[in-house]
Amino acid sequence: MESLQERFAPQGRCFGCGPANPEGLRIRSIPRGDEVVCAWTGQPRYQAFEGALNGGICGALLDCHSSWAAIHHLMETRGLAAAPSMVTADFHVKLRRPTPVGAIELRARAVETTGDRVVVEATLEAAGVVTASCRGTFVAVREGHPAYGRW
Repeated sequence: MESLQERFAPQGRCFGCGPANPEGLRIRSIPRGDEVVCAWTGQPRYQAFEGALNGGICGALLDCHSSWAAIHHLMETRGLAAAPSMVTADFHVKLRRPTPVGAIELRARAVETTGDRVVVEATLEAAGVVTASCRGTFVAVREGHPAYGRW
């Protein structure tokens, strides 16, 4: 199944979610019901210590995936055909326990919308156990912002 990134930002260079960044994490966010999900597999090069994913990588995964959940939410609720350019206004990651290197799943959903701001809650899971969570605010930017039209 085609991800939101592949469909709406195939030339995206973002480290976390850019399909065109061969050195990036290349997450693939896919709508499923009222949330957006992503299956991703960590590699040993992303370790903090033996067998555990680096916390910064966990944060990057949650940030980018949450941003795409916000984008998808605005597209669905406003009937948009193109992905709005969004940036992260804030995000708080709670690292609950070490995340094993290997198969993980990200889940994110919009919980609040005010104008061009979308609050998203997300989790990172390994073997069905939540190892990290995030709550962030994502803002659709307008022409004149450096991130506008980056897709």
